Amino acid sequence: MRLLLFSDFTSFERQITKRFYFNLKMKIDHIAIWVTDLEKMRAFYLKYFSCTSNSGYTNSIKKFSSFFIRFDSGPRIELMNRDDITESTLHQFVGYAHIAITVGSRAAVNKLTKRFEQDGITIQSQPRLTGDGYYESVVVDVEGNLIELVADE
Repeated sequence: MRLLLFSDFTSFERQITKRFYFNLKMKIDHIAIWVTDLEKMRAFYLKYFSCTSNSGYTNSIKKFSSFFIRFDSGPRIELMNRDDITESTLHQFVGYAHIAITVGSRAAVNKLTKRFEQDGITIQSQPRLTGDGYYESVVVDVEGNLIELVADE
């Protein structure tokens, strides 16, 4: 099988391809996270973020369950569980590294970070201005996933 590159197309084919693919309005619908304790993770998101959850979905044949966490705007988070997916690690790996959630102002980042800290949630990095211009902190959720709390200003 030969991989076709954009440069392999004729001028007409490139024009058609550009019209079709580059005029589509795409957006991320949701991000999925495998979790070991669905209810605990659902409660975590509902407690700390202004979000809602559906009532859940279960497929008893596949032993799969999930909840969708919905924010006021943007992609949803799907929390998923299956009996045969049990291993987790805090080690870095190639792939997704974190979720960034905009929480409002810098003061909101500070306040929410302090709330996490008071509740015993691990803070990986305190609020700060990063080299690429974000004001953020990073917390570790109850299953070890990193969440950036980001100011939108």
